[in-house]
Amino acid sequence: MSADGAWKITINTPMGAQQLDATITTAGDSFTGVVDGPMGKQDIAGKIDGDNLTWNAKITQPMPMELQFAATVTGDAMTGKVQLGAFGSADLSGVRA
Repeated sequence: MSADGAWKITINTPMGAQQLDATITTAGDSFTGVVDGPMGKQDIAGKIDGDNLTWNAKITQPMPMELQFAATVTGDAMTGKVQLGAFGSADLSGVRA
């Protein structure tokens, strides 16, 4: 599995679909990258376990919270879930850009 490269990610939140652009660079069992979306750009760093990626991101809008991402990469597709703090979880999907 290689998650390296650019991704178009959609998160189906209770406030509607949120679009993100992500760039991921893997190194062994970890990765770094940048996510650019409605809340601006943010550096990310996470873990890799086989085809699975996990990472956290802090947001301040619409309210401060830490999001927990868990995604699986299969070829040029990404699927997963995002924990939205006390607001449950949202589905995540992505395609290699």
